[in-house]
Amino acid sequence: MSIRVQTAVLGLAALVAAAGAFLWIHTHTDRTHPALASTPELSSAKPSESPRPAKAPEPPTERRRSEAEPDAGIPRPGEVLEFAADVSKLSNVANLRLQVLGRSDFQGKSAWHLRAFAHTENPLRMIFELDDQFDSYSDAGSFSTLQYEMHLNERGEKVNSIQRMIAGPEDRTASNVTATHVLPGTRDPLGLMQYLRTVDWAKTREIRGPVYDGHKLYDVSASASGSSQNVTVPAGTYSASKIDIHVFDNGVEMKDARFSLYLVNNAARTPVLLEAVLPFATAHVALVTAK
Repeated sequence: MSIRVQTAVLGLAALVAAAGAFLWIHTHTDRTHPALASTPELSSAKPSESPRPAKAPEPPTERRRSEAEPDAGIPRPGEVLEFAADVSKLSNVANLRLQVLGRSDFQGKSAWHLRAFAHTENPLRMIFELDDQFDSYSDAGSFSTLQYEMHLNERGEKVNSIQRMIAGPEDRTASNVTATHVLPGTRDPLGLMQYLRTVDWAKTREIRGPVYDGHKLYDVSASASGSSQNVTVPAGTYSASKIDIHVFDNGVEMKDARFSLYLVNNAARTPVLLEAVLPFATAHVALVTAK
């Protein structure tokens, strides 16, 4: 298996959490593991300047939650979703887990603690060992990021990053935490996934906003595609809505990759399948179990 396809597997793990954005980021970088810095790659600002995007994405397009569905798509504490990833003709190359650990106070704000794990499986694991953990503390109302953590173990190389998101005047952070300047309303991949579940796609044409992957700020849009359809995954057959996801870098859409997320038409709006079509591979990330 080529190094490029191996890298795609890493992106797939992030894809489930990122709802598409993170996969693209990982498959279009040359780094073998994230190069951590004290500021994200948002601009070419001088070292003495506070980093800001060279070309800011459009402000997030939000919608108010329907009065008739106040709890639709809201995370359930203790929820665990297990996924299996296939790449082209290779089955179960990685297993992925999304968890909702709970809701509590974080730096004076009500926040959800979200977590994702990604692990490669044999035979791929013998040549590309990956054990990654991602943690998000997301605002309980908007799912904008308060803190994003990456604990990576890839081919024996370990990297730990804890980034506090700063969208206004900088406050004091702990010595082991990096202050990262982002746009107001910025979400990380885990927060984005949960936010997409709260959207009433029968009434909403599109949502759009900034997403920070731990290194760079992107603009991501998502829109419903057509009517509901039956989707069969290892966990069962479901009636689901297809959500098309588009990623923009400095205002320009990345056109040589396509992403689709399928959400069950139930109160939880459970993600059951994510498809990615890339120039060199087609990927499917399917739900195996939901607890």
